[in-house]
Amino acid sequence: MFFNVLAIFLGLFLLISGAELLVRGASNIAKKFHIPEILIGLTIVALGTSMPELFITVKSAMHGATDLIVGNSIGSDLCNLLLILGIMAIIRPIDVQGETKKFHIPIAFVSTLVILGVSTGILTGQSNIIGFKAGIFLIVLFILYIVYPIILDRKKIVEEYYREKEGKEKHGKSLVLQIAKMVIGIVLLKIGGDFVVDYASIVAESYGVSERLIGLTIVAMGTSLPELVTSIVATINGDADIAVGNLIGSSVLNSLLILGIGSVITPIEISEEFIANLLLLAFTNVLIWLFCYIPKKNAITRIKGFSLVAIFIVYIISLLK
Repeated sequence: MFFNVLAIFLGLFLLISGAELLVRGASNIAKKFHIPEILIGLTIVALGTSMPELFITVKSAMHGATDLIVGNSIGSDLCNLLLILGIMAIIRPIDVQGETKKFHIPIAFVSTLVILGVSTGILTGQSNIIGFKAGIFLIVLFILYIVYPIILDRKKIVEEYYREKEGKEKHGKSLVLQIAKMVIGIVLLKIGGDFVVDYASIVAESYGVSERLIGLTIVAMGTSLPELVTSIVATINGDADIAVGNLIGSSVLNSLLILGIGSVITPIEISEEFIANLLLLAFTNVLIWLFCYIPKKNAITRIKGFSLVAIFIVYIISLLK
């Protein structure tokens, strides 16, 4: 048991390392060709930080381990919004402003409702399963979520492009080196994904632990480690609002893109237990949104942070019963 769990964590380490190399290489190449940082953040970085979840999804779908896909997606969202956001607020109260409050949090709630609608058959007429057509629908919604801010900021993106192009600063980092980083990153992601899915399945089969539980706990929290470290550093440096936006955005990505891609590869069965977890996720989104309006307005205070962490602890205990 110890060796198998250790192998899962090794796989998670490889996934995180691979994602880091892929993001750095892609970002440096983008800067070399004067692609604005705002566009890099909305696309390359956003997708790159979710590469661990994405590779686990593809690998799991190919092996029919759909409980691992759903558990990883929902579990990562709950970890981001309850544990990580709660810890951030405990370290330093978070001031939530602008697009995070008005756009990202409501969209996160709506995306959860969409997943609930698809899972229960309200939107598709087919309950407890996300099929190919529903998967395409989720992917399209995710693309719209990414494209909409780009359209809104298109003027700023164009101005930044010409400023980068005309500026004296040169991004002289070797193009070959950055491509090599991306290739190594992809290889590490592939190996890490294989480790996590294969050994998680072994644990589930050998020790009577469900893939649902492994996905909601070990895999979900493991793939959320990059967000945890990044968010804590951002909070200490006074950039918590940006970190909150990234956490919410990552949650939308996990809900729409991860489940969408998984269900396009193979139909995903949604059990009653997962429906309960989705309801908790919807409640969490509403709670965070309300925290932005109840005193202290626009702030997630330490008390609110403790309440989020407490909910997460109760949630984990309930899974282990």
